[in-house]
Amino acid sequence: MRIGTNEKLVMIGDSITDCGRARPIGEGLFDAIGKGYVGLVDALITAAYPERGIRVVNVGTSGNTVRDLKERWDTDVLALKPDWLSVMIGTNDVWRQFDMPLIRESQVGIEEYAATLEELVVQTKPSLKGLLLMTPFYLEPNPSDAMRAQMDRYGAVVRDIADKHNAVFVDTQAAFNRVMEHLYPATLAWDRVHPNQAGHAVLARAFLQAVGFDYSKGL
Repeated sequence: MRIGTNEKLVMIGDSITDCGRARPIGEGLFDAIGKGYVGLVDALITAAYPERGIRVVNVGTSGNTVRDLKERWDTDVLALKPDWLSVMIGTNDVWRQFDMPLIRESQVGIEEYAATLEELVVQTKPSLKGLLLMTPFYLEPNPSDAMRAQMDRYGAVVRDIADKHNAVFVDTQAAFNRVMEHLYPATLAWDRVHPNQAGHAVLARAFLQAVGFDYSKGL
């Protein structure tokens, strides 16, 4: 696995990352890391690679857009001095265009999204050992659906930035598409955005595959 001994992994995003994590920093006892994919990643890494002492920290915040990430980047990313950083953002940037179409100040257009995400990557990547960029997703199997199509466009921005800056790219939409070939979206997320445990397992699995996690380790 690519994450090394005594390295710190910080994971930032919106409510999908947050999942009830502790404040101000999501780590510690009693599910302080949250009950979503971050907690699953931490649990599986700890179980398979206990000798590495990898520290996983959750700083997801519900409702965030990439604009919000920029406002708290100094305290919630740079001050934590991560070795590895995972970013999954964009769901609210897109969703506000559909659930609050008249409140335009709450929306983050694709140009601002791309420019802000790349700004954060350029600012942070030189101090990191590794950077993962995860796409936003929408659990709608029809790619012609308006919100799904827009989410795919934002996902393409993430892919382009990852390619440009040699970051690890995690296509969460592709991971969910495979599962949705067999399951109705509500089986994974009641609102097609906030996953249940099975949905979070899809995210954790995609993340771990991207960092070379070995499921046979220790068996």
